[in-house]
Amino acid sequence: MQSTPQAHPNEEYTLPCAEALLAGTMALMTGHVQACCGAHREAMASKIVSNLTALAEDPLLSPGFKTLLWALRQRWQNQGQGAALAQLPATERSLWHGSPEAVQ
Repeated sequence: MQSTPQAHPNEEYTLPCAEALLAGTMALMTGHVQACCGAHREAMASKIVSNLTALAEDPLLSPGFKTLLWALRQRWQNQGQGAALAQLPATERSLWHGSPEAVQ
């Protein structure tokens, strides 16, 4: 009789769908803070926004918690847009006034 290896009890969880999505989102948020390159951070921010949207639309969550999730989603969306804009070369960023090619 062959025994199956047992997983470490701290590495295996059984969570309801919304809680699992929330746990994954918090892990992504932690990874976002620790990420070393902008491309990874941008991808993680995008997935965080996606997860927060899905959570905010979950019918089992309370209205107050959904309001909190929508606010967090907006902050992460703004942060992701700000990071993407910061990575653009200065010549591609939108400015109120264009700079002249040469100063006389």
